[in-house]
Amino acid sequence: MSVIQTIRDRGTWIIFVIIAVALIAFILQDGAGRGGSAFSNSSVIAKVNGTSIERGAFEERLKSQEAMYAGQGATRDQLIGTVYNMEVDNIVLNQEFEKLGLTVSAKELNDILFGENSPLRQEFTDPKTGEFKVDDAKRAFAQIKKSKNAEQIKMINSGYIEPTIQNSLRNKYQNLLIQSVYVPKWMVEKQQADNNAVASASYVYYPYVAIPDSSVKVTEADINNYVKKHSNEFKKEEETRSIAYVTFSAAPTSADSAATLAQINDLKAEFAATPDAAAFLGKVGTELAYYNSYFGGSRIQVTNKDSITRLPVGGLFGPYVDGNNYVLAKMVGIKQWPDSVTVRHILIGTNDPQSGQQVRDDSTGKKLVDSIQTAIKNGADFNTLVAKYSDDGGSKEKGGVYDYFPQGQMVIPFNDFAFDNPVGAKGVVKTDFGYHYIEVLGQKNRAPAYKIAYLAKPIISSNETMNEANTAAASFASGAKGTKEFNDNASKLAKPILSATEIKQNDFTVGTMANTRSLVRWIYENKEGAVSDPTEVGDQIIVAMITNINKAGLMGANEARPLVEGLIRNDKKAKIIIDTKMKGSSLEEIAKSSGTSVLRADSLSFGSGFINGVGNEPKIVGAVFNKAIQGKSSDLIAGNSGVFAVKGETIAAKPADALPETVKQALIQNRKMATYRSVEALRKAATVKDYRFSFY
Repeated sequence: MSVIQTIRDRGTWIIFVIIAVALIAFILQDGAGRGGSAFSNSSVIAKVNGTSIERGAFEERLKSQEAMYAGQGATRDQLIGTVYNMEVDNIVLNQEFEKLGLTVSAKELNDILFGENSPLRQEFTDPKTGEFKVDDAKRAFAQIKKSKNAEQIKMINSGYIEPTIQNSLRNKYQNLLIQSVYVPKWMVEKQQADNNAVASASYVYYPYVAIPDSSVKVTEADINNYVKKHSNEFKKEEETRSIAYVTFSAAPTSADSAATLAQINDLKAEFAATPDAAAFLGKVGTELAYYNSYFGGSRIQVTNKDSITRLPVGGLFGPYVDGNNYVLAKMVGIKQWPDSVTVRHILIGTNDPQSGQQVRDDSTGKKLVDSIQTAIKNGADFNTLVAKYSDDGGSKEKGGVYDYFPQGQMVIPFNDFAFDNPVGAKGVVKTDFGYHYIEVLGQKNRAPAYKIAYLAKPIISSNETMNEANTAAASFASGAKGTKEFNDNASKLAKPILSATEIKQNDFTVGTMANTRSLVRWIYENKEGAVSDPTEVGDQIIVAMITNINKAGLMGANEARPLVEGLIRNDKKAKIIIDTKMKGSSLEEIAKSSGTSVLRADSLSFGSGFINGVGNEPKIVGAVFNKAIQGKSSDLIAGNSGVFAVKGETIAAKPADALPETVKQALIQNRKMATYRSVEALRKAATVKDYRFSFY
């Protein structure tokens, strides 16, 4: 009985261990399937010589770049690669700076921040005089430091301090490299002699094109041998993949366009009659957001601008096509406005413009701004009140002044008070930031300004159009489970087979197709020969097949063929020409045997390597300057475009085009340019482990 009980007890533990091992194996397998270890640090984007790029810090820098380039249309996907490269470059450089003992002292940092080439110049330059207000900049920094506002201090560090230190260290590093450049006298003399050397020669030339390509076969073994001999030229740092794909159009049809036109025409009468354009557009929706204020004609950049600005108030223009939309334009109002104004103001903040958090309750803000207004009416000094109360860091150090800004630059309530009231007007305005006490100081160039509402509806593919494209693509994919079936199906449908090569694991685009990260992930999660499900890319549905997986290291024959096939074919043609076409010991004999003639070349320049009527042939031109073949025929030489036999005739020196000092400076400049590629060299030498595929 006790034995049975022991077996049962041990059996329970055995089963427990088996289950535990199975779970661990499952977790490990899942981790491996996702491209990483289950026990790896999931917050590490990459490691560079052992230094980690943490995801949190990476995301912060990415957000900063997104904000910086938001107005230029750069997407998050496009910036991921940019930020990654910046981070890798910074790490390899900082490691090099540390080895060399390069630092930036507090005094150096202070001299740069508040010196002649200060990164603060744009923010603290008087627009009237162009003078850099150093004291204003120092006071602003001191105020932020004194406030101990963590968010503002972080912005100053990331926006100014860190970049300034990094740029200074880079300049020091580059200067070290540049100062190491030296050109000895003998090198200058040799370069000058080479530049001025000229020669003449006679030659016989048998071009490669005279041998048909079809008569020369380039095998896979030929390519592999060539790649091995020139391994440095054909090394790949990372794996790439290639696909073939066909497309099925899901673009809007003429029927889809007509449906959108009918939709906007149905709304035309109501749009014309509505007294509240903002509410109407909010109800029916529009692709062009309503700007509930005015713009002068020079500030309006839309299709059919001239026709629209001639409308009377309440008038409509359209529908017309603008980009991918049908649009109706309605003239809501016309005013005479200046094109730019100067104001001064005091902001009593109720919300932090960066975080959106409340910094003061609304009633307190209103009471304070009303008190300021009363104080100014009773003769209080505006500048004193700005310095004491204003929460606008952008204007506080300038006495609250914003100097001649254009229409639309400020938030609408602020903008409208400044442009809609005469010079000298004063008042309180509420915006999302808080309460502003504003005084209009100056205005320029009055002209008509227009408030225009745009009802824009996108021309989009209907469900029927999308379903038709998806059905056709799905039918193609289901019958294309291998290369032969893929090609046969494309042929039956008269679909051209397109290709995309050199696709890397962390790419966000495939060929010319944007926003294809999901396709890239599929390509790297499947094997060669796999055929994708239909994938929507823009207004196309594509079906792709993985055609090649090119591992890191030396290129394979298929990948290298487009690069080297012509070179290898010419090498083989050269052998045929030498073995069978060009015979004899003199140029005349060689020309007779090959059915060609003896040609002549004058004023050949050692520095250019170019032969008139033939092209770039540095090997042949170099041979002409060989004193051993002066007056006699050379051996046969395989050049870039054919096989040559050459006889040197004269070698001379033309008058110098440049003084020795000019030649020396040119050599120095060439070497200096090489120093600017130092980051590329450091990066190439670094050990980089890239884990981005697990995150993006």
